[in-house]
Amino acid sequence: MRAVTDASFEADVLRSPRPVVVDFWAPWCGPCKAIEPILEALAGEHDEVEFVRMDVDQNPLTAARYGVLSLPTVTLFAGGEPAAPLPGARKRHEYERAWAGWLSEPAPQGSEA
Repeated sequence: MRAVTDASFEADVLRSPRPVVVDFWAPWCGPCKAIEPILEALAGEHDEVEFVRMDVDQNPLTAARYGVLSLPTVTLFAGGEPAAPLPGARKRHEYERAWAGWLSEPAPQGSEA
């Protein structure tokens, strides 16, 4: 997952032609580290949605703009608007359920598409 900044947020997220999941995190946040493998796995399985990370310590303006008060907070942005904010560490199925309208079904393991 690539990093976005306060300076790049509008171009990278708000003007993106496809939905973007933003992981608002900080280096000192244990739960943030715990969900990173989940988000990395989802990013690898779903090309229709982009997954990015924003370090809120380095980029406080965007976090404040969207009311990020707890970490981690993972928010799906669609059409330039926050559509599905999920504060706190979650299990994979909770992210998949929240973003079901934007995520396609992953191909079964071993299938050739």
